[in-house]
Amino acid sequence: QVQLVESGGGLVQSGGSLRLSCTVSGFGLDYNAVGWVRQAPGKERETVSCFNGLDDTTTYADSVKGRFTSSRESAGNAVYLQMNRLTPEDTGVYYCAADLAYSDCSEYDNWGQGTRVIVSS
Repeated sequence: QVQLVESGGGLVQSGGSLRLSCTVSGFGLDYNAVGWVRQAPGKERETVSCFNGLDDTTTYADSVKGRFTSSRESAGNAVYLQMNRLTPEDTGVYYCAADLAYSDCSEYDNWGQGTRVIVSS
């Protein structure tokens, strides 16, 4: 059974940092795509980062480049999102999502329950 469980969200002041974790089970991180997708209030879902299992690359949304870093711990089946220099625009629910069918971040077919991030000004 595929599962993704996020943790690490919370309240932080503008300019601060948070590290989100996603523990996965039921599939391996090698050759599969896992991304971080956020849902901000009143906005469409946005993929902030995604590891492409086909070419081993990680892409970032322009809005987070230089501030967010995604990493993986293959042996431990965990994915992390280090978020630095947070702004109120980063507020939202952050989901860990997997693309197991295509492995290229094109279509997520498994989702975690989400973890809420609130950045105060």
